[in-house]
Amino acid sequence: MNRLTRLSAALAAAAMAAGFAITAPASADEFPSKPVNYIIPFGPGGESDISARHQQPFFKELTGQDLVISYKPGGGGAVGWSQLNSMGADGYNVMGINLPHIVIKPMQKDVGFKTEDISGFSMFHYTPDALVVTADSPFKTLQDFIDHAKANPGKITLSGSGKGTANHLAQVTFDKQADIKTTYVAFKGTGASVQALLGNQVTAQWGYTTVGVQHEGKVRLLAVAMEERHPILPDVPTFKELGFDIVSGAYRGIAAPKSTPADVKKKLSDIFAKINADPAFRKKMEGDGFALIDVTAENYDAFIAEKSKEHAEAAKAGGVLE
Repeated sequence: MNRLTRLSAALAAAAMAAGFAITAPASADEFPSKPVNYIIPFGPGGESDISARHQQPFFKELTGQDLVISYKPGGGGAVGWSQLNSMGADGYNVMGINLPHIVIKPMQKDVGFKTEDISGFSMFHYTPDALVVTADSPFKTLQDFIDHAKANPGKITLSGSGKGTANHLAQVTFDKQADIKTTYVAFKGTGASVQALLGNQVTAQWGYTTVGVQHEGKVRLLAVAMEERHPILPDVPTFKELGFDIVSGAYRGIAAPKSTPADVKKKLSDIFAKINADPAFRKKMEGDGFALIDVTAENYDAFIAEKSKEHAEAAKAGGVLE
């Protein structure tokens, strides 16, 4: 045994004696080898939280590790997103992301992050926009709604979940395509928006497909902003089949700190893509009124670029941006 070999052996023995193990840096092949922290930049109970809770057991089944959910609310998501890139970039910290939030907020003012700061690796579902009325509304069809709006410019009031949200941008887009003028009333969240509708404070609501599921029997959906009809709402037509090019809603995905190694991000992307492909997961999500999409790390940037253009145009038309 030469001098160098004896020295290496001695150092190894000393390290073991002191209770340390000499290990190589973790690779994507070994990932994940411990629980992954999944931060939701909103409070508990919302649709971002519900989605993450649905993913939890499937993540455990695929990886053998826990997906530990925590919350960092504030600023409509901005507090969490502004801190994302300061978190540990080893793949064990991920955060929920939302559209149009991560696009519109930085365009409105300085919120501590820019859209390009968000390094997403998965967009896995969206809550499609829907035009909603009460079950006893005189509007039985979308055409009924349009005819009344044209005869009464600006008099139809619609509740929605805030200014510059998916609901608001849908209202702006639909008004333009249908050549009508309606009045959008921003409420703090979907829950308050629904209550305004049910309490007859507004004529109709720009809500989501989830409203039709959660308030079945109390509301009627006139149309949904999807490519095809929702499997749990088969009797509700899409805007597209009625002649309007609207596919929109609140899109949700997951990001990691920007300096996370590419191979680890790819592994995360693959894991969540497998979850999204699981028939049991899809059934659970669709049962809640969500619609599944499959955007992975490879096509995330192109997807965001396309949606950013759409959102910016609608936000400017609606006076959300100058």
